[in-house]
Amino acid sequence: MPKTKMQRIIFGVLMSITMAYGMEVFNVAHKLGYSTIPGGFSNMANHVFYEALIEASFMWIFVFLFSNLWGNRIGHGLAAKLIDPKKDNPFFCTLVISGCTVLIMCPTMSAVAAILFNIIMGGVPAAQFPAVWVGTVLKNFPMALLWNLFAAGPITRFLFRKLFAERKTAAVREMT
Repeated sequence: MPKTKMQRIIFGVLMSITMAYGMEVFNVAHKLGYSTIPGGFSNMANHVFYEALIEASFMWIFVFLFSNLWGNRIGHGLAAKLIDPKKDNPFFCTLVISGCTVLIMCPTMSAVAAILFNIIMGGVPAAQFPAVWVGTVLKNFPMALLWNLFAAGPITRFLFRKLFAERKTAAVREMT
């Protein structure tokens, strides 16, 4: 997919935004209690999307920062122990790389969320951080994995292909 440094940055920004927004929709709905009422998330109201947009407007920056500092590198390193891109099915490779990246990024972003939303904004004593962090990972990991595999990843790859296919098509037109 991304071939140049600029393409990797653009892909990273797209993935960071789609992951942050999807996870914020889930977490805002959870915070508002939709997961505990009869009918659960099926009763979610539209204001959840707006509140999630507010939180995602700054959380994507943390996702981008930490994925570039260590999330992608460690995730790819773990995946390299499980797959061989030269031999394995490309779809299988994508699934393993995505899963391994979530394995690193979910605990990382759960720590960010626990510190920001629970300790700083929520007033939870800092001594409770380990319990809050583990609880946040347990809540978020299933959603992060599924969101990455079935929504954020495919949406990001689709947008990326459209964005760079247009430029490739325009470049070909200019040459003729």
